Amino acid sequence: MTSLGDLPLRDDLRGREPYGAPQLDVPCALNTNENPYPPSERLVKALGEAVMDVAGTLNRYPDRDVLALRDDLAAFLNADTPGAGLTTGHVWAANGSNEIIQQILQAFGGTGRTALGFEPSYSMHPIITGVSGTRWVNAFRDEDFGIDPARAIAAVAEHRPDIVFLTSPNNPTGTALPLPAIEAVLDVAPGMVVVDEAYAEFRREETPSALTLLDGHPRLIVTRTMSKAFAMAGTRLGYLAADPAVVEALLLVRLPYHLSAVTQAVARTALAHGEELLGGVEALRRERDDLVAWLRGEGLRVADSDANFVLFGTFPDRRRVWEALLARGVLIREVGPPEWLRVSVGTPAEMAAFRTALKEALEESL
Repeated sequence: MTSLGDLPLRDDLRGREPYGAPQLDVPCALNTNENPYPPSERLVKALGEAVMDVAGTLNRYPDRDVLALRDDLAAFLNADTPGAGLTTGHVWAANGSNEIIQQILQAFGGTGRTALGFEPSYSMHPIITGVSGTRWVNAFRDEDFGIDPARAIAAVAEHRPDIVFLTSPNNPTGTALPLPAIEAVLDVAPGMVVVDEAYAEFRREETPSALTLLDGHPRLIVTRTMSKAFAMAGTRLGYLAADPAVVEALLLVRLPYHLSAVTQAVARTALAHGEELLGGVEALRRERDDLVAWLRGEGLRVADSDANFVLFGTFPDRRRVWEALLARGVLIREVGPPEWLRVSVGTPAEMAAFRTALKEALEESL
């Protein structure tokens, strides 16, 4: 059989591993930061009807520029962040926020250009950067997983990146960035600044969104997703808000008819039922905060989280702890800085199972 080594693969792709978290059949899957609450029967019916409505037109291409969906997304963002003043022209959508990131790199990155980020952070940023032929620079986060504005300014001044990635709340740490830190980067960045807000709906009340900075910052891009808070991971819908000129630039690189009619219909239906879908966010916030307090009560280090997951540690052999949890039917993520583990916030029953499994795992490792 032909092996990968026999193919004329690009040299810069050789030795790489495909991205992906383990997909295992376990009672408690708490490793991919999904919303644990499925759509209600009422919403399932509405989604089915929406798909039925477009099923008879699938012989035709969908709306190439997804105007109706973008209009709905702008309305949602304006409600989420009063005063944002976004229109359809400020918003763009694609197949998950990863395709959004890919399009940004296709438009503003490429050979001879540089993207800069602060790791540990979302691992797809450097992966997509590399695949796009863009050079990646890691400027590193502080010990508390924050970003010191002065150090960030120095990193931007040194590397002069074409794209800067800021993730808030950050994955895998859950850390949110204060607006002054984002503004400090915006003030000195020579190119685009991307603030990845995939977990924005889970942020604590006192944590503002970078959407409030869009006015007056034409090179700022704020990315979001419907995979997390909206409980629509299977829909694969990511989107961004930016100056309309940025959207025009992305139209130059997007594939024709990139969002199917079914995806658009499902996403619009989900937005129309947003109150229901986002109704569980507050419960997940409370569960997260209770989990942080419990883990600290167990003597563990825990990163402050504005997301629907918690990074905790530290373990000399985190693989041993991960395996002990898995043996008890609880799957979490071995990701981020060494000696740390990440657990997604699930239902009360799932979190009770996690607590029991972790206590047993820790006792076993003593």
